[in-house]
Amino acid sequence: MRLCDAIPDTPAGRVIRGQLLRAGTSVGANYRAACRAKSPADFIAKMGIVEEETDESLFWMELLVEGELLPHERLAELMAEGDELVAIFVASINTARANNPKAPQPELTKNGHG
Repeated sequence: MRLCDAIPDTPAGRVIRGQLLRAGTSVGANYRAACRAKSPADFIAKMGIVEEETDESLFWMELLVEGELLPHERLAELMAEGDELVAIFVASINTARANNPKAPQPELTKNGHG
């Protein structure tokens, strides 16, 4: 949230600030919901949202750098932490799937991605 306060008050800055604030706070809210999941399938679904929102937060941070709204040095540590969190969330989802063979598996697209 402090990062959002540092984003310049320009039209692009306001859009990215709002998007980053929503995605970033959604990570915590959805992780909390995943911790209270009612079933393995519910946990996997909720953790999928956590992964997506973390990745979206990274996207908005990348736009801040590419749009020259903030210097990469200001975001490098947060982006590295975001990458680490995505890896943790993916590992957690994969473990939950492996431990629950009846849990839904991702549908693969033509290029083999879920």
